[in-house]
Amino acid sequence: MKVIRLFALTAAILINTATAQENGKKANTATNSASFVSPQIQVVPIKDSNSEKNYELYIELPEDYAEHPSKTYPVLYYTDAIWHLEMVSGAAEFLLEDVILVGISWQKDAPEDLREQYGAHVSRFTDYSFWETTNPNHPKLVFGQAENHLAFIQNDVIKYVDKNYRTNPNSRSYFGYSLSGGFGAYILLTQPNTFDNYVLGSPLSKSTMSHLAEINAELIAAEADKSEKSHANVFIAHGTLEDEREVTTKEFKALLDERKQLVVEFDSRTIEGNHQTAFPRIAVESVAWLASAMTHIAVDDYKVGFWDIPQLNNPYVSTTPENRNDGIAVGELALTADKKNAILNVAQEIFNDDYGNYDALLISHKDQLVFESYYKKGRINLAHGQASAVKGYTSLILGRAMQLGYLTMEDLDKPLVHFLKDLDPTKFTKGAEKITLHKALTMHGGLTIDDEKWEEVEQDSIQLKGQGLVQTLLERSAPITDETQTYLYGNFNPMMVMTVIDAVVPGTAEDFIKNEFLDKLGITNYEWSNHVSGLPQAGWQARIMPRDMLKFGHLVQHKGKLNGEQFISEAYLEKATSGIVAPAIDWMPKNYRYGYFWYHTPVKVGNKNYDMTLAWGGGGQRVMVVEELDLTMVISGFDGDDDKIMQPIFDTVVPAFAKE
Repeated sequence: MKVIRLFALTAAILINTATAQENGKKANTATNSASFVSPQIQVVPIKDSNSEKNYELYIELPEDYAEHPSKTYPVLYYTDAIWHLEMVSGAAEFLLEDVILVGISWQKDAPEDLREQYGAHVSRFTDYSFWETTNPNHPKLVFGQAENHLAFIQNDVIKYVDKNYRTNPNSRSYFGYSLSGGFGAYILLTQPNTFDNYVLGSPLSKSTMSHLAEINAELIAAEADKSEKSHANVFIAHGTLEDEREVTTKEFKALLDERKQLVVEFDSRTIEGNHQTAFPRIAVESVAWLASAMTHIAVDDYKVGFWDIPQLNNPYVSTTPENRNDGIAVGELALTADKKNAILNVAQEIFNDDYGNYDALLISHKDQLVFESYYKKGRINLAHGQASAVKGYTSLILGRAMQLGYLTMEDLDKPLVHFLKDLDPTKFTKGAEKITLHKALTMHGGLTIDDEKWEEVEQDSIQLKGQGLVQTLLERSAPITDETQTYLYGNFNPMMVMTVIDAVVPGTAEDFIKNEFLDKLGITNYEWSNHVSGLPQAGWQARIMPRDMLKFGHLVQHKGKLNGEQFISEAYLEKATSGIVAPAIDWMPKNYRYGYFWYHTPVKVGNKNYDMTLAWGGGGQRVMVVEELDLTMVISGFDGDDDKIMQPIFDTVVPAFAKE
């Protein structure tokens, strides 16, 4: 029935008089002055306290509103309410259920002669216009009332809704199409903090852009000495047959880019159709986009890439995480008030960018997820790029192969080429046999590859296929000696390890990772890219959900056990997570040591040191384990200086769980 209803709603809008939004003709569906009637919608009369004009609000509450008296809800405000109500309401029912919808009508008591000439929607031409010019063809219309209408929305509409309904004042969104979309663009430029998310459907013509450019120039001059920034997510779309809108959309984005105090996540789309027929598709896509902007849960059946998803305008922070039946047990952050508040303060500081750009912080204590938070592009069900944390996961995969008997601890000290039977040793550089699994796992392989020579073959999928990768590396490297076998961070060593995994396990490494590792951990929502060799990447280019990152940490925390049974070789994991070597690299903190693609560092709390083991990827991807405290923490982000985030981990989070 829902599918039939949504189709009917789409069809209704398709045949509606959307073209009336562009011109002054009467719209047959809008000439009746009677109030809108619907059993799901409350029609509330409201007066502009400044102009004394009368309007109506069409308020639709979520189905569970009465059942949850303490729950607050985001609000979606939309203009041109009669035209947009059915489509916005229908799309929200399927894609955005937990939201209060507020439609704002046209002026109900507009002069009768104007209503006769232009229709019941006459006020939109004046209320939404931000240009104070006269039009000889429409001498009775007083254009340029956008500032006053915005004041009405801010001072009367929003205040009324916040006072009378359980709203989340930190999550407001705006929907407008055509002229009301242009009004939304005006709000975004002049009063961006009015809403957190803006849906602007086919909003801009050449003439309106010229006015917005003038307004923007004045605002830039006025903001020259201001440092406080505003943030907003913007979805802007137009039809494929609206060539002018393609140009004006780019011009509008350029205006936003000029505003140093306005930080905008901009999603621009072109939807099949003209100004009228593109509307229903734009409405549905924009509501689905809003669903991912308003909540920490991305819409499961609406594929949104990580870089396309809008940023959360407010952090999602829970000290009682929800049970998602994903293999992660949940509990409550049971700490003293001061310690709990200190962690909550860290969450707010992360959202404020005090430590850089981060998307998630999760804390598991005694095998229960007790703190879960998401920021910016972080979502509970959205896989996040892992960067070099993948190296740590590759090490665990090798330990899984060892637990299943495909390798032994003694094999760690054997030449890596011993396991690769398809190689031609007569072409190896001198000293190739010095590279053992142990050396590769500690970044001491000793390869010396000329960059220009490697550029000649690095994309050659034929020459590098499978074990051909190691063959090529060992042919092109300078001689391998004790002097060259020093710590050298990079992806050659991890890929050599992955080649060994592929050689010793049944089937392929890709199948082994899925069937014997990720599937058994209950990890299904992920992306794991392949290297040009055809083998799975061993050092980067994988995406994992933050909750699933916890599962890797729990393996380390429990000495390789999964549900009480040995999953990773205990002897291997103990060595892999110990501080075997001191990484000789400038950007590495001096107290960090390196094991088998895992790091090790002490954490000082009072007079006691606790050992932390961690996987670390650029941008701030970290899986951190303090075994003595039964503590696993996960961070994900996309920060350029990703060491700052460790300050609150060391100073606040770990001490909160330390033994008194």
